[in-house]
Amino acid sequence: MPTVRANGADLAYDDTGAGPVVVLVHGGLTDRRMWDHQFAALAERHRVVRYDRRGYGESGPAAGDVAHHADLLALLDALGIERAALAGSSMGGAYALDVALAAPERVTSLALIASGLSGHEWPPEMGALARERILAVLPADRLQAYREHTAATVDPADVAAMAEVQLRLSAVGPGREPSDLDPDVWKHMLRMCRLVFERDWTGPAHTELAADPPAKGRLADVTQPTLVVNGRADLPYIQDVSGLLADGIAGARRIDLDDTGHLPPVERPAEVTALLTRFLARAG
Repeated sequence: MPTVRANGADLAYDDTGAGPVVVLVHGGLTDRRMWDHQFAALAERHRVVRYDRRGYGESGPAAGDVAHHADLLALLDALGIERAALAGSSMGGAYALDVALAAPERVTSLALIASGLSGHEWPPEMGALARERILAVLPADRLQAYREHTAATVDPADVAAMAEVQLRLSAVGPGREPSDLDPDVWKHMLRMCRLVFERDWTGPAHTELAADPPAKGRLADVTQPTLVVNGRADLPYIQDVSGLLADGIAGARRIDLDDTGHLPPVERPAEVTALLTRFLARAG
């Protein structure tokens, strides 16, 4: 497993193929393994890089102030990548968009998959729903200790319960059950998500720094060809962001995937790979 020093962090990454560069940015409930299918398939025509954000997967810990969008730009520098297409899932999409706005000359195109958006305020009902589901499986005092990094130990059962709740909320989505997913896909999601919370709760305290200015009020400034992919089974609040991106970015193309939750690259790997292949070919 290679690592590269970027913005003060040791980031684990994979780099394969040759041709125009594509960088894959994972979401907040996963790590770089979510791109297994796309990483291998896109390498037939591209140099493909995927990496674990700091605090995720096999990368170094997140401590103190963390700016994931700045880490992404530093990763490009560290790997000698002058220009790249960026494909981001969930908050990985938000970081990719932030980089495209901060350094537009470095980004050739954007694929935003069930993407977040810096500066967007999630509605209170979304937080209330998540809290209700989480507190049904995890006592409030333990949850607070884990989030504040004050717990003497972390119960693996709590990690597993948190991962399942979070994935049920979005990756499965309202109106579906885990049994509606391919069993191997569900197991893969759980493996990644459990590691997310294990590392977060056992690692050092950190604070994420958002892009300044955020992307929310700057979508009209995005000039790169943009693909927006939305899962129709995802939480409606997240689908609303796909609408904001598709409507706010000039010329953006929106694709809605039926019966698909928050992690289309994992749940619909071949379909997402085909979408990315066609998009990258058109975008040049």
